[in-house]
Amino acid sequence: MTNEHQLVRDCLKGKPAAQKALYEQFAAQMLGVCYRYTKSMSDAEDVLQEGFVKVFHYLAQFRGEGDLGAWIRRIMVTTAINYLKKNSRYQYDLSFSSDQTGHLHPVSPDNPEVSLDAKQLADLVRQLPPGYQAIFNLHAIEGYTHVEISTMLGIHEGTSRSQYARARSLLMTWLQKESESVKSTHYARS
Repeated sequence: MTNEHQLVRDCLKGKPAAQKALYEQFAAQMLGVCYRYTKSMSDAEDVLQEGFVKVFHYLAQFRGEGDLGAWIRRIMVTTAINYLKKNSRYQYDLSFSSDQTGHLHPVSPDNPEVSLDAKQLADLVRQLPPGYQAIFNLHAIEGYTHVEISTMLGIHEGTSRSQYARARSLLMTWLQKESESVKSTHYARS
């Protein structure tokens, strides 16, 4: 921790080596955070750069009471959400309609028995419509409450809850299809 505190102090003094070190320490991890909210690596890199501009601009507000990485992560998430809101390519997809998929998939109480690694799961989440993806990431991954999400996105709390349920339902449906595909492939080999 003291190393991070010294790094922050040196950044606040305007030392380029410290700023580079801070960026290098967190850039890869934060790029992953940004990528969860966007549809391309290029957009994620744009969000990352904009986010780090904000990190350095607001660094004096970091009190050192919590984890520096968590503080930076919050800035990146907020930057990603703002990027989605203002970027015309995401505008239509972020319109939180009552049903973006045309129909509602029922949520199954059964957990699909599929063995997925983190990358496979992240790829499935990335297939969600951007509105669902943003809310799923904010709630399931980042841990924001639906009240917090509604404030961040300028939507009703109920909309956040329903969009999360629909995102979860879509993921479960896809996981079940994946499971059936894996099972049929396994039986075909036997």
